[in-house]
Formats: sequence, structure tokens, C-alpha cells
Amino acid sequence: MTKSPITSPLGDADRETTGAVLQATLVDLVDLSLIAKQAHWNVVGQNFRSAHLQLDELVAAARQYTDDVAERANAIGISPNGKAKTVVASSGVPEYPDNWQTVESTVAAIVDILGQIIQRLRKRIDETDKSDLVTQDLLIEVAAELEKQHWMWQAQTA
Repeated sequence: MTKSPITSPLGDADRETTGAVLQATLVDLVDLSLIAKQAHWNVVGQNFRSAHLQLDELVAAARQYTDDVAERANAIGISPNGKAKTVVASSGVPEYPDNWQTVESTVAAIVDILGQIIQRLRKRIDETDKSDLVTQDLLIEVAAELEKQHWMWQAQTA
């Protein structure tokens, strides 16, 4: 099916612009949830439990906003695509290392990953300033949560 069964409140150009932003954000959030879970399973060392639990909080936040972003895409007549092959092909999230990682290397990687996602998210917030303020509001909410998570991860090394 190529034609959307959902009518959009947006004009075609605004729907396309906003849809691309939502799709890119969806892919980043799916990848973030997978990376954080990978880190959760493989973190070792002093303060293991704290990092282990904090990673689950990050997974929960990423998954919540993944669903919110996908549902927003649907609401404007865009079919979201969170399939594994789509995430692999289009994610801009830095790769997380294999195997066990110390708490320190885990924190450093998560801080870097969150920082890069936040930078891209802030650009997307700007992109939706003219195309769809409702989506922009959602992206601002996502950014606020990820920036809070970013701060909490950075605070471990301060």
C-alpha cells in the first residue's frame, strides 16, 4: 500500500518534512534502546549495580518515546519504520563496543551517544518550526528527557 489510509492535517510538503524528521528520530530512539540494553547486559566493575539500573531507566525512556514518535508519524499519515534492517541502514548513533565494558567505559560511551543524538534532535526541532509545531513539541519533550539523562550520566564522572 503506497497511499496513506490516514489523512493528514498537514499539507504535503509539511507532512513530508515532518515525516522525515520523525522517521530519523524513531531510528535513533530504537537504536538507543538497543544499545542501552546491550550496555546493561555487559557492564562490569565497581558501581555495576548503579550503572546497570540506570541503563534500564534509559531503555525505558527510549522505548516510551519510540512509541510516541511512531504514533505521531501515524497521526500525520506517515508509516513509521522501526525494522532492524532500517535501523542498521539509517541510524546515525555511534556503535557501541562488543563484550563486557567497565562502568567507566560504559559511562563514556553513553555520554557520547546521548550527546550526538541530542545534537541531531535539536536540529530536527529547528526543522519542524515551520512544518509542524505539534511534532516540534514532542521533539522538545524527547530532548528534555535525553538531556536530563545526559546530565545524569555525565555527573558520574564529574
